[in-house]
Amino acid sequence: MSGFIEGENRHQSTLFPERIDDYVEEDSVVRVIDAFLDRLDISGLGFKAQPAKTGRPGYHPRTMLKIYVYGYLNGVQSSRRLEREAQRNVELMWLTGRLSPDFKTIADFRRDNGEAIRLVCREFVMLCRKLNLLGDTLAIDGSKFKAVNNRDKNFTRAKMKRRLAEVEASIERYLQALDDADQSAPPEDTRPLKDKIAALTEEMDRLKKLEVRMLEAPDQQLSLTDPDARSMKSRGAGIVGYNLQTAVDTEHHLIVSHEVTNAGNDRRQLTRMAKRAKAVLQANHINVLADRGYYSGEELQACENQNITTYVPNSATSSNKAKGLFDRSEFHYIAEDDEYVCPANERLIYRFTGEEKGKQIRRYWSSACPRCTLKPRCTSGKNRRVSRWVHEDVIERAKVRLNERPDAMRVRRATVEHPYGTLKAWMGTTHFLTKTLEHVSTEMSLHVLAYNMKRVINLLGTRKLLEAI
Repeated sequence: MSGFIEGENRHQSTLFPERIDDYVEEDSVVRVIDAFLDRLDISGLGFKAQPAKTGRPGYHPRTMLKIYVYGYLNGVQSSRRLEREAQRNVELMWLTGRLSPDFKTIADFRRDNGEAIRLVCREFVMLCRKLNLLGDTLAIDGSKFKAVNNRDKNFTRAKMKRRLAEVEASIERYLQALDDADQSAPPEDTRPLKDKIAALTEEMDRLKKLEVRMLEAPDQQLSLTDPDARSMKSRGAGIVGYNLQTAVDTEHHLIVSHEVTNAGNDRRQLTRMAKRAKAVLQANHINVLADRGYYSGEELQACENQNITTYVPNSATSSNKAKGLFDRSEFHYIAEDDEYVCPANERLIYRFTGEEKGKQIRRYWSSACPRCTLKPRCTSGKNRRVSRWVHEDVIERAKVRLNERPDAMRVRRATVEHPYGTLKAWMGTTHFLTKTLEHVSTEMSLHVLAYNMKRVINLLGTRKLLEAI
């Protein structure tokens, strides 16, 4: 067509470059993948690098790993799609030496080498540390990712009770319709109603068997498709999935450490994630920023014992303040006297120590409460009692630190939103493709490795990273 750029005739003979290397640019990302994976000790990481003595030779683990890393860097995660890409993608041909394993071989490699793949992800983080891209301040956060298991095939006690009630109500409704049909003149055909009742009865029996399995589970929850997936709250809505925990460098937004869990909340994750990140960084001390979902006195104490400085806002709410009574914050602790001063300037002295939820709690009150003019604004009981954890000083120091760094939560939010937004965009609406916690963890490690690699390339450039490798 005249006036437009025209292509070549597809039947015309063409002389392509003689070397496949000529198709790959010098600063191509595939050269980074190739250089990084070639430097790894495959056997030392746990891959089976020894060929079988008999039978057909298999593919080298390094080749299979290159396929997966390339795929996850380019949004191709399915083993069937990777098989097609290995047959038609020039960059992947260059990377593998024109090898094209079938989809089952590709899938089996990911399934059988989970721990080794997770170590490869850690190796790249070590490279980032060598390049001085990781600082001593990290933001820890969790986010929910959807599992293969959908909500209809996940059961909790409340969901099971509701489902059983719905089926029972349906059976009652059809039984009533059956009675009405039998009493009508002339009699109606009741076979459709009887079929529906029989089907609902079978469904009731199935649900009761599932209920027994559900009650036997430690958390009394049952997922049929992915047994490790759990029902979780996410931004007000419920999903069936996993909780990804990450520790992210605040300067360059690199993921230092990550862990996939099926815990529904973050309450007990702070210390574990901080210790993992500290071990990866090989640092004597780190700073950690986290949101109020991680707040726990025991977790703050454990971090302090590990030389980890935390910045976590208090999530506690005051029932007394809601009632219009004096808040706990209006009672000031005098450390040298081990006493509290109340709004009426009376001293609350130490009385005894008790145990509450495994914590040693000290109790304080004043004998002046019954005759105090402020008592109606303080308590409805005989005395206003104040409780203090034996390690309350840990919480007080954490509060002072947070007040001294008012931008901590803004920095945390700006740090964690980038990797989570990127990962979820890459993974699509369905998120995980594999099942069970072990395989999901492997899949996430490949995503994290791809994210970190692309992030470093954006920071340094391909050529500089190749020189560093």
